[in-house]
Amino acid sequence: MPGLIERYRDRLPFAPGDPVVSLQEGSTPLVPAPQLSERVGAQVWLKVEGANPTGSFKDRGMTCAVSAAVREGATAVICASTGNTAASAAAYAARAQITGAVIVPEGKIATGKLAQALMHGARVIALRGNFDQALELVRELSANHPIALVNSVNPFRLEGQKTASFEILDEIGPIDALCIPVGNAGNITAYWKGFQEMGSAPRMHGFQAAGAAPLVSGQRVEHPETVASAIRIGNPARWEEAMTAMRDSRGGVEAVSDAQILDAYRFLAAREGVFCEPASAASVAGLLVHGAPEGARRIVCVLTGHGLKDPQVALEQSGSVVPCEPDIAAVERAVLG
Repeated sequence: MPGLIERYRDRLPFAPGDPVVSLQEGSTPLVPAPQLSERVGAQVWLKVEGANPTGSFKDRGMTCAVSAAVREGATAVICASTGNTAASAAAYAARAQITGAVIVPEGKIATGKLAQALMHGARVIALRGNFDQALELVRELSANHPIALVNSVNPFRLEGQKTASFEILDEIGPIDALCIPVGNAGNITAYWKGFQEMGSAPRMHGFQAAGAAPLVSGQRVEHPETVASAIRIGNPARWEEAMTAMRDSRGGVEAVSDAQILDAYRFLAAREGVFCEPASAASVAGLLVHGAPEGARRIVCVLTGHGLKDPQVALEQSGSVVPCEPDIAAVERAVLG
């Protein structure tokens, strides 16, 4: 399949002949979830965004943001990140053969994401602060230097991310509700934008980790904490747009605890065969804890990133490896119990 810009150029702000920086992102699986469907009493699909080239939904927005930056003559891009944006920005900068720089909270980025950013050749700066501070700094830096900012405050990011809505409608038609993790709030804003452009209006239900739930509490969280590192954000950049999307769609925002997120994370892997990162499981945790919205029969849960993004949490939440001697009797005991 072609990348997003080629596939949806008529709905994106790119003209024929514009430079396109693509890794053939998009066209991700929409997987039926029979076990989850039975639990909640509705037909549920999983939008598996971990199947994008760098393993997260960020690639949708990054192909547009970096393509636009190249079109405008940028020779460098920068972002603040809890991990996935860093990995994606680094990959697309490498693809475009321009400089990539990322600022991440020191000690608060999952190993898999850090490895990606470094392998793609980005300049990685570990900030002794949180994501919200990092975003403030990169916004100031990009305002004072000829460096393109590719966080979700960049409108081209939302243009790319809205295409996930197009794919849902193209594949299964209208749905009643969308459940989605909310961190910086760009993704829920983008999905709603895409649905509206296609004349559709599912109820948008956002879920935040309880330790990083500013949209739920209505106030900034100065020191956000959660096992779901991708949504460990206390002051979302798209706060107002996200709240508008949920209000206008008759949806809402709720919090789920780390324990509930990890329960859903294990459930998806063990019962549906789908391995996502902890933050992704917030959408499913929200559906399991709060139930299907009244009258919703067709629901999509967005899984924003692949489980290998955060291998340490996976190892902590899974069973142990069984040691075994190299003979058949020992193997039989190990396998058969």
